[in-house]
Amino acid sequence: MNEQHFRIPSHHPGLSLFLRYGAPDAPTPPSARTVLYVHGGTFPSALSIAHRFDGRSWRDELCAAGFHVWALDFHGFGAADPYPEMAQPADANPPLGRTEDAVRQLEAAIRFICARQSVARISLIAHSWGSIVAGRFAGAHPDTIDRLVFFGPIACRPRQGETTRLPAWRLISLQDQWERFTADVPRGAAPVLLRRHFEEWGERYLDTDGASRGRAPPAVQVPSGPFQDIYDAWGGALAYDPGLIRAPVAIIRGEWDGMCGDADARRLFDALAASTNRRDIKIARATHLMHLEAGRYALYRETEAFLANRDTAPGGE
Repeated sequence: MNEQHFRIPSHHPGLSLFLRYGAPDAPTPPSARTVLYVHGGTFPSALSIAHRFDGRSWRDELCAAGFHVWALDFHGFGAADPYPEMAQPADANPPLGRTEDAVRQLEAAIRFICARQSVARISLIAHSWGSIVAGRFAGAHPDTIDRLVFFGPIACRPRQGETTRLPAWRLISLQDQWERFTADVPRGAAPVLLRRHFEEWGERYLDTDGASRGRAPPAVQVPSGPFQDIYDAWGGALAYDPGLIRAPVAIIRGEWDGMCGDADARRLFDALAASTNRRDIKIARATHLMHLEAGRYALYRETEAFLANRDTAPGGE
């Protein structure tokens, strides 16, 4: 509903990227409050910012708050073209979709959006692995980024042992996703993801890969590069320097986020030293997938408040 789709050229010859756009509910100049969503490492924009739970999505909320909302699908996810190597055996190539390649895709999307809306700067909302890609771009192009929301971001951890090495791509089943979504909820705690919501979401997830239901069990093929970047970060090698980011940054994470715990958030917060306006927000009873959970409206409100740029004193005090 009220969604526009765009295919834009990739730096990979013959391949295209996919952008979805939602306009503000009320008439708003094209130059006002533009935000781009950068997805994480296992599912695309349709299953995250644009997915409606009981008829309402995060994108709907942002549009109602007056934002122009864009979302990108990287190669190998959702409606973007897959890497040709995904038709080959998984062990025939190194992990696809690493940060360096994804940054060039993100840059193409940002250039397109800025030109279409006649703006010089936009804000980014980035989830999980997407925070690595967004952070790398923001550090290299500080004049293009207004504000950054990193929710469930990946931080650098001290190296402990050898880093896991992944193939070019991998398959993720619904059971894999269910276990991932529920693993961090403490035993005895009330569920934060409704089973009926997951079952509806799961069908849409399988729809993102035309071959998914022909596999046993049904599973979606995704590039392995994002999780290779995550494993490398947890092995002491983060693919960007947070110290280069000058834009205001909000770290938003769940109380039960096993991929961005207190120590991770503290390390990232401290590393973002060049950003003089930054904050660390922890939401109760939420996990790494808080945008799909019962507490998602807390994430919505915190994001809107930060992106609205209402946290500076008049006159620049």
